Amino acid sequence: MATALYAGGMLYLGAGRFEPGAVLVDGDRIAAVLLGDDAAPAALPTADEVVDLAGGTLLPGLQDAHVHPLLAGLQLRGIDLAPVHDRAAYLERIAAFAQAHPDAPVLTGGGWFGDVFDGGFPTAAELDAIVDDRPVVLYSHDAHGVWVNGAALAAAGIDASTPDPVDGRILRDAGGRATGILLEGAVALVDRLAPEPTPEDLADALALAQRRLHAVGITAWQDAAVGESDIGPDALPAYESLARDGRLTARVVLAQWWDRTRGVEQVPGLVAVRDRLAAGGVLDAGTVKVMIDGMVENRTAAMLEPFTGHDDDRGIAFIDRQALVDLTIALDAVDLQVHFHAVGDAATRAALDAVEAAIAQHGRRGNRHHVAHLDVVAPVDVPRFAELEVSANVTALWARRDEEIVTRKLPLLGPERALQHFPLGSLHRSGARIVGGSDWPVTDPNPLWSVQTAVTRLGVAEDPHAIGAEVLHEPLLPEEALPLGVALDAYLEAAAFANRLDGVAGVLRAGALADLAWVDADLRDVAAYGSARVLRTVVGGAVVYPETVDGEAEGDA
Repeated sequence: MATALYAGGMLYLGAGRFEPGAVLVDGDRIAAVLLGDDAAPAALPTADEVVDLAGGTLLPGLQDAHVHPLLAGLQLRGIDLAPVHDRAAYLERIAAFAQAHPDAPVLTGGGWFGDVFDGGFPTAAELDAIVDDRPVVLYSHDAHGVWVNGAALAAAGIDASTPDPVDGRILRDAGGRATGILLEGAVALVDRLAPEPTPEDLADALALAQRRLHAVGITAWQDAAVGESDIGPDALPAYESLARDGRLTARVVLAQWWDRTRGVEQVPGLVAVRDRLAAGGVLDAGTVKVMIDGMVENRTAAMLEPFTGHDDDRGIAFIDRQALVDLTIALDAVDLQVHFHAVGDAATRAALDAVEAAIAQHGRRGNRHHVAHLDVVAPVDVPRFAELEVSANVTALWARRDEEIVTRKLPLLGPERALQHFPLGSLHRSGARIVGGSDWPVTDPNPLWSVQTAVTRLGVAEDPHAIGAEVLHEPLLPEEALPLGVALDAYLEAAAFANRLDGVAGVLRAGALADLAWVDADLRDVAAYGSARVLRTVVGGAVVYPETVDGEAEGDA
């Protein structure tokens, strides 16, 4: 079996501990972690490959506990608006893509932010000015809505008489006409306009996303929506295709989508998928994703009190409380992990109440339930995470005073709830396990950027969406910052716990899987995280980034 020795830099050993040292890899496992005198050059063992860390840092392979790789890969293949943050730049990219693809019957893509448009949302008229001959469907950066042109509205039969679905909204002008924005469940009205991607298209999109994740040091992730859903096609066939072809090089947990139009009768089918994939030994489908609400900016988050300035609007709860209790009890009883989406304080409380009901029904089964996003958490609910052993799966890159948050979100929360905004520090101090997820393509997948923001509560200068006069200089609730070790462990050992890989991944330890990320910076300094680059990513002892062709390394993914 081939051996590799990594020496000449810092090792991250968890809980904020950095030490100079070396790591010996033998096959797919870490054979030794060498510190002190054992790491002196004269004492180092021989190996088939010796890697000079050149003063950088060797991390365990980073993990993402909430990500949407297929949606991200499809966006990369379509009209990708994520690299820019400007109305004119959006329109320029859309026009260029349309010109380059004259035969495409429907143009799709996404990544736009609402803060660059008057009123917080773009309009169909803005798209019609550049593409009026065929439908255009563009997901918002948060994937909770789409921006469409007049041709798309017409093709979907959406007019002033079209009712809002129970779990979504059609934005309208003063005359009741659709403006070109469809939110949450209303997205389904245009879902079928674009031709279905072929299985090959989906597999290639997933492979493209995997390359991007490896390029930022990710070796394992939890896909937060697998199955037929309203946020994109089913990713399961693409995962199975990559696994069959040997192209799946990451460790993956699949969170199967809970169909909120159905009830507990769907549980046996979810169990059957879990058990079938477990027999194959490659993919883990022992998790179910339950979407409780939407997002604050669109007023679709489920809130305990009305949004400020909207006295009759508490957002949207996609699942009523009793149904949520029933499904959580049913899933927990068959040892399926529940991965809740909860943005508003009412949604967070509902998720915790559901887990509490499951514990009352049949005790603590250790199924590692977690709640993702947690934009707003009522103070009384903060300690319940530790009490109920529910992990706080946080999207830390959002915890900053960027233009989107300052202009579209904080005014809807009002001054009192603004103090409960991403309470990461409070959750940590109460004993909650903090787990990290990027929600890519909603935000960038680079976990080092998320760590820097979690610690500083500031934006990262290298992020094109860290826009606004305050984002780089005025922390968002600095008292809610996390210690560096906690923030970094969120994407290592804590994420490994959520992904059922604890003890074998997320740590530099003899006997653990040789999943590694070599970074070109000394990561004891949080200021270095924004510009730090991953130089090598290793899964099970095999180099997966940079990719190699005939032994020669390719460029950045």
